[in-house]
Amino acid sequence: MKILVINSGSSSIKYQLFQMPEEKVIARGILEKIGEEIANHEEGINYIIKMLTGGKGGIISSVDEIAGIGHRVVHGGEEFTASVLITDGVIGEIEKYSDLAPLHNPPNLMGIMACKKYLPHAVQVACFDTAFHHTLTPKAYLYAIPYELYRKYKIRRYGFHGTSHLYVSRRLANILNRDKEDLNIITCHLGNGCSVTAVEKGMSVDTSMGFTPLEGLVMGTRSGDIDPAIIFYLSQKGYSTGELNNLLNKKSGLLGISEISNDMRDLFAAKEKGDEKAKIAIDIFCYRLRKYIGAYLAVLGQTDAIIFTGGIGENQPAIREESLKGMENLAIIISKERNASAVKGQEAEISDGSSAIKVYVIPTNEETQIAFDTFEIARSHRD
Repeated sequence: MKILVINSGSSSIKYQLFQMPEEKVIARGILEKIGEEIANHEEGINYIIKMLTGGKGGIISSVDEIAGIGHRVVHGGEEFTASVLITDGVIGEIEKYSDLAPLHNPPNLMGIMACKKYLPHAVQVACFDTAFHHTLTPKAYLYAIPYELYRKYKIRRYGFHGTSHLYVSRRLANILNRDKEDLNIITCHLGNGCSVTAVEKGMSVDTSMGFTPLEGLVMGTRSGDIDPAIIFYLSQKGYSTGELNNLLNKKSGLLGISEISNDMRDLFAAKEKGDEKAKIAIDIFCYRLRKYIGAYLAVLGQTDAIIFTGGIGENQPAIREESLKGMENLAIIISKERNASAVKGQEAEISDGSSAIKVYVIPTNEETQIAFDTFEIARSHRD
């Protein structure tokens, strides 16, 4: 069965075509500058279909070969606890949560509507970034603010990057040839956006991102955790809500501290040249990550493994080493040689043989997870 995975962003569409259940990628690409060279998402989806089916370079002979389409959707609120078949009701719920993910859910919906128009025969599936975290209990997801705000506005911790955390925890279970229900894992998704999740017996029990993706770790341009009173203080100094939102989401994090870049590669290059702010930015990033890992060791108690994934997690040995530095008394011991060689998308164990808690680098593959979920739903729907 051929499954098309679509990730519609505000100005781009990423896509991969899979042969399932083999999880074989037949084609992949990204369409950029939507709103400029390509007018909108509908035109973009049509262009992708033409590329897949057109002429000598076509991958498939007809769109009828595509049995299912899996869409990445960022926010599913409390309604969606797993990937679901897209219906009119589901579309309405995704639209309802657009105010919680205004940069993501609207373009996700545009991709869905375009695919419904051009591939009406295909089973459409929504795969939510928030779904994996639906197993959080009230003690983990409620904020200590008046309960009325949760009741009226559903203000709570939702968590994000769920598809990535699910994929790497599932992949580790396969590597170890163990049931995911037998493992307690801390998964660290480190890219321009960063989050850590405590996975107990295959289920998310706590995660660092909250009501929005702003909470938690220091990220490329996001502040992560701060004292909320800073917002009131800056408001009194004349900052508008729009300016504060832009400040914390787009001008903070690694970029804000270093005043150089949100890219860890640039910061390491600057650090090597003696730039003190680049060094401080890297130190803060690792320190905050170490704090969260330590907290989740306490949450899980017995812990089997720690996983690093995402662009930084997969390709920056120095970040992995520094983040776990001084944890030998907690039975976490890194092998310098293994750690140094685990780059460029390699799957590897980087812990020393004497480490009771194993440490792995596992490249994330959210598209494969979406394809897997879509295949299961499409097969069930067809049957």
